[in-house]
Amino acid sequence: MNKVVSDQADGLRCLMAQHAGGQAARVVALIGSGPGVGVTSVIMNLAAALVQQGQEVLLLDEHGGDPSSAAAALCAIGVKGAAPAGNWSQVATGALSLSDAAGRVSSGALLLPAFKGDATLTTIRSRFQGQVVLIDARRDERGALSPLAAQADDVVVVFRPQATSITAAYACIKQLHYVHALQQLRVMLNLAAGALEARRVLDNLAAAGSRYLGLALESAGCVAADAQLPHAQRMRLSVVEAFQTSAAAVDFRRIAGQLLQWPRKTPDQDLRKVAMARRIDEDSTHGRPGDATQSGRLCVSPADVICEMSAK
Repeated sequence: MNKVVSDQADGLRCLMAQHAGGQAARVVALIGSGPGVGVTSVIMNLAAALVQQGQEVLLLDEHGGDPSSAAAALCAIGVKGAAPAGNWSQVATGALSLSDAAGRVSSGALLLPAFKGDATLTTIRSRFQGQVVLIDARRDERGALSPLAAQADDVVVVFRPQATSITAAYACIKQLHYVHALQQLRVMLNLAAGALEARRVLDNLAAAGSRYLGLALESAGCVAADAQLPHAQRMRLSVVEAFQTSAAAVDFRRIAGQLLQWPRKTPDQDLRKVAMARRIDEDSTHGRPGDATQSGRLCVSPADVICEMSAK
């Protein structure tokens, strides 16, 4: 018990010092509403846009050996030099330095695998001295995020404008709300046909979140469906690097600039998230149902309403 109290006190002092010095890395977790929505592409392009804006960026991949994970996909698309030589656990324990463990993608961002439970907000901010951490987040079988992703400054749900993806996005949002007691999430529409469609879908989703969940859904922006995206991928580059004037590249640079202006949490908010993440992780470890039992009863009728409204 004394060790827990000591750890919490050390964490608080670290967070307070980082906030006071203005040096704490901004941590953003991105999660797809379902498979194939393009989260890895979004992360790669956001990283490139952030690097172009003078930010040092770390990409953390929580999908491990999954061939669709950020590490595998980004290595295939454009890693400078060697692929990651280690993982976050080795960095956190001091077995490897971050520079020795991480790979580096073509844009200049660092890339490192991180498995569930390996990373915490305090260790990330103590080992990485850059400005932005982007997490390719993974939910477990209960729909819960890792402790690190749950503690992130912002959690962003990425989805597409198709009805099935919108429905899945609402279900994902509702589950995250119940499992983690999140009061605010951000949503990003990927591969939108146009600005009007994107605004309609995002507004309808925000209205449903407020009405049915009492949840604030903030827009993280939208990315245009752009033929240059797959072209850039074939070139093993992000569209931000390969086609800087393309519609998608312009969108990613705008989103990156806005991301840097998103309000930061206070140390008190950080500690509340740490406590919640620990409780969720303990519930999962000991087989307690917690709030996740509610998440199994996902009502998708509001999402159906969203889809109908968005189609009009």
